[in-house]
Amino acid sequence: MLNPANKVTLARIIAVPFLVLLLHFPSKPLNAVAMIVFILVALTDLADGIIARRWNFVSNLGKFLDPLADKLLISSVLIMLVSLGWVQAWMAIVIIARELTVTGLRAIAADQGHVIAADSFGKFKAVIQVVALCPLILHYPWWGIDPQPIGLLLLYLALILTVISGTKYIYQFFRQINRE
Repeated sequence: MLNPANKVTLARIIAVPFLVLLLHFPSKPLNAVAMIVFILVALTDLADGIIARRWNFVSNLGKFLDPLADKLLISSVLIMLVSLGWVQAWMAIVIIARELTVTGLRAIAADQGHVIAADSFGKFKAVIQVVALCPLILHYPWWGIDPQPIGLLLLYLALILTVISGTKYIYQFFRQINRE
């Protein structure tokens, strides 16, 4: 059950509280460390998928833990950024609501024997979310450049992609359910 791919995913989940702790004490050096940790943790999402597919470690536990780890990572960072006043709450709510909605619909579909697989659009949305959160985590000006406007612009793009992706999942869910 705890194959190498699942161990990488669990490491991602375990890293989230450390990231939250770093963001709880905002300062230029700790935010830089937080961004590096965030990037490394986000990259483990690629690693566990590659390990699982290449060496046939795909498991039901992994199928459950991988999206959970993704949602914990993104949601935790968004909530911390809202608590610091660096991101507006409504933005975090839209993103987190989409993630919870899609997760719920996937669970219902799976219970009925259907699979709503992640598509390339949803994966692109996830990448843009990670890229948007990096400058927002940095927050403080570096070498005369304020990363906040860049991060917010990218977060608006991520929001648009989040809504479109969520709408696609909802459409796929009802299309598959109505086929029966």
